[in-house]
Amino acid sequence: MNKMTPEQNLETRAKLFKALGHPVRLLILNLIKMKPRHGEELAMILKLQQATISHHLGKLTEAGLLSSKKEQYYQTYSLVKKSLNKTLDELIHLPRKQLPARVKQDAYRDKVLNTFMKHGRITQIPAKLKKRLILLEEVVKEFEPEYEYPEREVNHILLEFNDDVAYLRRALVDHGYMKRNKGIYRRINL
Repeated sequence: MNKMTPEQNLETRAKLFKALGHPVRLLILNLIKMKPRHGEELAMILKLQQATISHHLGKLTEAGLLSSKKEQYYQTYSLVKKSLNKTLDELIHLPRKQLPARVKQDAYRDKVLNTFMKHGRITQIPAKLKKRLILLEEVVKEFEPEYEYPEREVNHILLEFNDDVAYLRRALVDHGYMKRNKGIYRRINL
């Protein structure tokens, strides 16, 4: 069995949505759902040219929504039921390993870390909250979940990242990465 590349998988899914993206094709699918039909019959029902119907039937068949078989002089079209039983989530979801190679899921995060960290140290605290949160997510990885840290130990760990340990401590607590109770800090499992 031929395995599709991530790009082919994405293109196949896009063809399905393109096929569903035309009102006439949706009408055709509904008419064929009622019973298998041939192109001439569909042309008469929808009052369209046979060539137009053939074009739409080709797109629906190419997308895997219809199958056809020859009956006397006509091609009769039927629904491919398994293609209609998928949820929208199943149709759009791509597992991480199936993302095309050109798509780097964490590109934004990597750019922020490369911009504001050098050799594991924060060189500047970004003004934008979204970027600060990315840095804090990186910092909090140094703390073991559910381990209790006295403030002095927290300061020692944070000093490895930036000299402004008071800001980092406060930010980790304020943004929900750590809890503080009577000078004892705990990482929160995210």
